[in-house]
Amino acid sequence: MLKKNENDAFDLVVIGGGVNGAGIARDAAGRGLKVLMCEKDDLAQGTSSRSGKLVHGGLRYLEYYEFRLVREALIEREVLLNSAPHIIWPMRFVLPHSPDDRPAWLVRLGLFLYDNLGGRKRLPGTRSLDLRRAPEGAPILPQFTKGFEYSDCWVDDARLVVLNAIDAAEKGAEILTRTTCVSARREGGVWNVQLKDKTGVRTVTAKALVNAAGPWVNDIVGRVAGVNSSRNVRLVKGSHIIVPKFWDGQHAYLVQNHDKRVIFINPYQDGLALIGTTDIPYDGKVEDVKIEDTETDYLIAAVNRYFKQKLRRADVVHSYSGVRPLFDDGKGNPSAVTRDYVFDLDEAGGAPMLSVFGGKITTFRKLSEHAVQRLAKFFPQMGGDWTRGGILPGGELANADFPAFVNQLREAYPWLPRELVQHYARLYGSRTSTLLGNAKSVNDLGKDFGAGLHEAEVNYLRRHEWAQTADDILTRRTKLGLVISDKEIAALDKWLSAQKVLA
Repeated sequence: MLKKNENDAFDLVVIGGGVNGAGIARDAAGRGLKVLMCEKDDLAQGTSSRSGKLVHGGLRYLEYYEFRLVREALIEREVLLNSAPHIIWPMRFVLPHSPDDRPAWLVRLGLFLYDNLGGRKRLPGTRSLDLRRAPEGAPILPQFTKGFEYSDCWVDDARLVVLNAIDAAEKGAEILTRTTCVSARREGGVWNVQLKDKTGVRTVTAKALVNAAGPWVNDIVGRVAGVNSSRNVRLVKGSHIIVPKFWDGQHAYLVQNHDKRVIFINPYQDGLALIGTTDIPYDGKVEDVKIEDTETDYLIAAVNRYFKQKLRRADVVHSYSGVRPLFDDGKGNPSAVTRDYVFDLDEAGGAPMLSVFGGKITTFRKLSEHAVQRLAKFFPQMGGDWTRGGILPGGELANADFPAFVNQLREAYPWLPRELVQHYARLYGSRTSTLLGNAKSVNDLGKDFGAGLHEAEVNYLRRHEWAQTADDILTRRTKLGLVISDKEIAALDKWLSAQKVLA
């Protein structure tokens, strides 16, 4: 809700509540700047919750000579693993080799570079596999006899955004969700910014404006701020499907398709598999993006090319699509368009506006650091770089040891069912104790909405994580929407509506 402040003057207003906007707000607030971040929907409601859920170097980007991007991403992989070990964890990927596509020597060279380009410390290196004997080869068709295994990391993408916003708020930033920036104009060396939510319009001033609106970045540049830019985003749709998991083990697979694209097949939640992604030019309304049947068929065909168990459309239990706002570098092939990020700094009138084009979730922290560095000359009083060693909320686990932390939780709360211990530990880490409060039994957690979602967790999400709707809670904060029933969702919506009335 918008509120009247005696002093609505900020150093920095950040537009966009995705991973880049939240990361920039966090970085700037940690340097002592007075920051406001606004998001027209919920945190991570757009691209940042519709990724492949990976913190990875981008093995295939080596083929496009994106060595700087891959090196930065590989370095960031371990930085992020240390900063949030509850929502980011290592995963092994098995790559069955098809001699019809890339030659084995090229794959080996790429994996050698992948192992050594980023100063790998914690993650195990690559190994070759005989798929006829290795257990990882059991679900693979017999004609694929050779494979490779390498490391990357899994991430809960939407929670990564939320944790950055929490950290920003705890460092003094004001976070406004469901608040649209309707106008920004330079006047007297500052930005006058109009913000609108369901209660009305609020005007604030800012010494600098950061446009991290993702797919809407050009709309903010032109329509909202009235600024000209020679840079553009290129919108590319990526879709994923979710099916029942069809192999044993916690490893993932990476398969090469006939068109040289690669498809990830990852364990997802409990007993599911996440498969993606597609790369299709997109020119529709971003809010209307959805998977097409041709994309579903494409992903299924890529899996069926390698696996004994054949998938059908009927196996798809859920799907989602997102629009990636890639920097338009003029490449014709969507898969060849750079995943690197580019800044456009407009300094007219002494009131800078920094617009962010492109980027990927793995490099968000470095992007955020670079963005604030670009504004340093306008804020000579601000502090130095700090996020490389910063721990995200909930990530304060001794030695970043998640299994040891889970055991500590079990000892501290012996009455808590094992599945809830795992659920709370993965989502909230060291902040689980705040969620549980003084509870001494499961009954103390309040109303059970189904799928292990209790009133205590819902209230924690409302009070600490800006969750307002059932979709906020079930889709982006917890992923319980994959297993909860429609009847239970309706009951949760009704309960949340009643809480708003009481408030």
